[in-house]
Amino acid sequence: MLTLDDVSVAFNAGTANEIRALQQVSLSVDDGEFVTVIGANGAGKSSLFNVIAGTAPVDSGRIVLDHADITWWPEYRRSQMIGRVFQDPAMGTCPGLTIRENLSLAAIHGRGAGLRQGVKKDQDAWFVERLAHEHLGLEYRLDSDVGMLSGGQRQAITLVMATLIKPRLLLLDEHTAALDPHAAGQIISLTRELAESHELTVIMITHSMQQACMLGDRIIMMHQGRIEFDIAGEERRKLRPADLVERFHALEDDAEIGERDRPGPARI
Repeated sequence: MLTLDDVSVAFNAGTANEIRALQQVSLSVDDGEFVTVIGANGAGKSSLFNVIAGTAPVDSGRIVLDHADITWWPEYRRSQMIGRVFQDPAMGTCPGLTIRENLSLAAIHGRGAGLRQGVKKDQDAWFVERLAHEHLGLEYRLDSDVGMLSGGQRQAITLVMATLIKPRLLLLDEHTAALDPHAAGQIISLTRELAESHELTVIMITHSMQQACMLGDRIIMMHQGRIEFDIAGEERRKLRPADLVERFHALEDDAEIGERDRPGPARI
């Protein structure tokens, strides 16, 4: 479904402030696979999502999605194939519009229709059916302004909007990090249900080792712009959060040793 071949991205290239966000990253994700991505801040996780979604250009390498080379496609064109849910619940919905209107926008996405043509009463049964799976009672509040909903409710609406028309790829960018533990648990349950029922191809960034072990078929750990390990199969099923924490600390320790061993400026 998705292939990245030797993708590299650098910011402020050629200067003293150069940051190598991605360093020759290669990754293949199968149709229907659920991959979780972990790593410290600055490891390259968001840069990985940005080059896939088209919000950041690559310096070198190639990106193929569903047999199409999308390396140089603009973001708006990719958005017809890719759904993305951000950390901030406010980024996925339009305040001032009702739940019905927000869902209608998702339903007409990519068709070139306006909102007036998209809001149709005969879609209500479809919207009610999809919202009922959230178990939040939102199916009875189609005329409510999404700006009046809680963060967890808005994120649930965002998830439904991102999957209303099945995307070829769903990117979940720390989509529970801004929520309280109860709301985060509800969103994780909804995530699992949507991924399984619609057979979605999902890549999820998380800082929660528990979530990484609980969801998905593979775990990828990134460090300094590289994929340091990629675990699947029986090894993945046996992993516990403590195992991931141990591997994470080992990477940090190795990086610290490398910095200490790097030769400094000569003394005069």
